[in-house]
Amino acid sequence: MPTSTSIIIGLIILLLFFSLFMVKQQTAAIIERFGKFQSIRHSGLQIKIPIIDRIIGRISLRVLQLDVTVETKTSDNVFVKLKVSVQYKVIKDKVYEAFYKLDFPQDQITSYVFDVVRAVVPKMKLDDVFEKKDEIANSVKGELNDAMTNYGYDIIRALVTDIDPDTEVKSAMNKINAAERKKVAAQYEGDAERIRIVEKAKAEAESKRLQGQGIADQRREIARGLEESVDVLNKVGINSQEASALIVVTQHYDTLQAVGENTNSNLILLPNSPQAGSEMLNNMVASFTASNQIGEAMKKQNKDPENLKNKKEK
Repeated sequence: MPTSTSIIIGLIILLLFFSLFMVKQQTAAIIERFGKFQSIRHSGLQIKIPIIDRIIGRISLRVLQLDVTVETKTSDNVFVKLKVSVQYKVIKDKVYEAFYKLDFPQDQITSYVFDVVRAVVPKMKLDDVFEKKDEIANSVKGELNDAMTNYGYDIIRALVTDIDPDTEVKSAMNKINAAERKKVAAQYEGDAERIRIVEKAKAEAESKRLQGQGIADQRREIARGLEESVDVLNKVGINSQEASALIVVTQHYDTLQAVGENTNSNLILLPNSPQAGSEMLNNMVASFTASNQIGEAMKKQNKDPENLKNKKEK
C-alpha cells in the first residue's frame, strides 16, 4: 500500500513538472496541440497538457535592431555606402503572423531596405544625400511599415547612421572644403587689413588736424605777443620799425642761448658776403644801442617827479 501511494505521488509530480512552464517578460510562447496551433502564452507561470501540448517556439517582444549596409550610386555618378539601422518589434496582438508567416524577418527587412535606398539615392546628388538623410530614413520607414505590418512587425524607426563615399571622392571633398575655408579666411583677413588701413588713415588725419590747430594757435599767440610788445614800445616813444628790430635781435639772442645750452651742438653762422655780415653786425649794434636808449629813457621817465605825480593821479 505505501508503495502504490508513492507511485501515485511520483506520477502527479511528474505530470505537474511537464504541465507547468515559465514565460519570461517581453516574451511570447507558441503552443501547438498535435501539430496544430493552439494558443499564445505571455509572461508568467503557464500550464499545458503534457504530451498533447507542446511549446513550438518562443518569440521576443523587445525592440530589435537590424543594421543594413547598402552600396548604391548617386545622380552625379558617385558610389556611396549607406548604413541604415532599422529598429523594429513584434506587435503583441500579431504574434501568430510574426511566427508563422515569416521564417527570416531580418532577410525580408534587408530586402526592403535595399529596394528603397536604391530607388531614392540615385535621384540625389552626393551633397543632397548628406543633407537629406532624414528623408531617406523616412522613406525606408514608410515602405517597411506598409510591408511588415501584415507580417506582425512594427517598424519603430529607421536611421541613416553612416554615409561613406569612395575614398578618392572623400579626398576631393576634403580638398574643396579646405580651399573654401582658406578663401573665407583670406576674405576675413582682407577685410581686417582694410579696416586697419582706414582707421590708421583716420588717426593720421586727426593727428595732422590737431597738429595744424596747435601750430595755428601757437602762431596766433606769438603774433598776439608781438603785437602787445610793439604797443608797449610805442607807448615809450619807439616807432614800429625800431620796435621790430629790437624784437628780432632779442629773439636772435634767445635762440643763440637755447642752442648754447646743449653741450653736444655746434652752431656756425656764415653770412652770405662780407658786406652782408657787416650790415648784420651794424644792425645788431644799432639795435642794442636803441635798446639801451629805451632803457635809459624809461628810467628817467620813472624818476621824473611830474611823471610820478601823473601816475599817482591816475
